[in-house]
Amino acid sequence: MSNPLALIGRGATYVALSLAAFVSVFPFFWMVVGSTNTNADLIRGKSTFGDALWRNIEVFFTSADMPRVFFNSFFIAGVGTLLTLLISSLAGYGFEIFRTRMKERVFAVLLLMLSVPFAALMIPLFILMANLKLMNTYQAIILPSVASIFIIFYFRQATKAFPHELRDAARIDGLKEWQIFLFVYMPVMRSTYAAATIIVFMTHWNNYLWPLIVLQTNDMKTLPLVVATLSQGYTPDFAVVMVGSIFATLPTLIIFFLLQRRFVEGMLGAVK
Repeated sequence: MSNPLALIGRGATYVALSLAAFVSVFPFFWMVVGSTNTNADLIRGKSTFGDALWRNIEVFFTSADMPRVFFNSFFIAGVGTLLTLLISSLAGYGFEIFRTRMKERVFAVLLLMLSVPFAALMIPLFILMANLKLMNTYQAIILPSVASIFIIFYFRQATKAFPHELRDAARIDGLKEWQIFLFVYMPVMRSTYAAATIIVFMTHWNNYLWPLIVLQTNDMKTLPLVVATLSQGYTPDFAVVMVGSIFATLPTLIIFFLLQRRFVEGMLGAVK
């Protein structure tokens, strides 16, 4: 016979989890519902589906050069993700695999830099990009973030589970270090790469403050900047903003669901 206290505790757990799930999902549900209504309906607080979705989509796609905006966002997020994964995983691999006297001190300095807010780095970065004549370019957005300290730390911690016997066997077979990294380390650590891909892609895709500073023309704007622009002014059309928010959210959702299983394995430090 089941313990009544255990049943009550389990029931309370399910209730708490259900409430947490509702709180997490409701903003997205409200965003979808709002995209189907008019701005006047949203202001009145209408919480049911409407028939203005296609009108809102049309207004959204005519508010800016959306094909160019989507290209900018996907290019920055895609190239930035690939470069960040390559450079940060190389650094994490090197910090864990190679033994040097100053390694731990350098790594400690890197971790200390995590405590420096981005607001303190904006002006030096702006001056650097201006001196390099990279303002209003893709390079200005991508280059400052390709060596992510958090991703370096993440790959170093994950590399602790990497079987060193594989590296030793590869060296005996005559592989060079870069070949070991490409053909042995990367396939074995694919779960770690999947988890890092989700984190890095979301960071690049949702980046707002730095692109706002260095991108100065409309043809270089990214999707978060356009959505933010739609919500400004004296009479913003919140229904159109909801449509823009959906389009800004969908790529990250797709990436997450495609890599969900690998993401869980990577966060648990699984190596197969």
